[in-house]
Amino acid sequence: MSTFQSGPAPARPASDGEALDALRAALAAEHAAIYGYGVVGGRVDKGRRPDAREAYDAHRARRDALARAVLDQGGEPVQAQAAYALPFPVPDHASALRLAAELEDRLAGAYADLVRATGGSRRREAATALREAAVRSARWRGRGVAFPGLVDREDGPADR
Repeated sequence: MSTFQSGPAPARPASDGEALDALRAALAAEHAAIYGYGVVGGRVDKGRRPDAREAYDAHRARRDALARAVLDQGGEPVQAQAAYALPFPVPDHASALRLAAELEDRLAGAYADLVRATGGSRRREAATALREAAVRSARWRGRGVAFPGLVDREDGPADR
């Protein structure tokens, strides 16, 4: 006879390697976002530039915190690339808004993975970063998404 448990199943503890990989992936996403916000800031209308600057500064602070966390975990922080390929051309204000939302969506995905791979205070920090990315994305886009950071992926839950 089997029994059913009520409530969520206990989370499988991530290995130190998985946590470090997730930290490094979030750091890489922050590097890309910082680059992208340089483009956004140059293309958005004057009224949205303070928003772009605020996001740029927030991502620089997160980048620095993630680099320290990677070092604390005994890893080598990933370095920023000299340039990043943008997902689409950004010639004007409207495309800059789309880019900013896309950057935040990608960050939300990286932070969702970090939430899954870590625990304790690091998980809380990642959840906060996920929430902030979702809020920024909604502000840039003008609407939110149901599950920020959880986009359709080729490798679904059954493939993991």
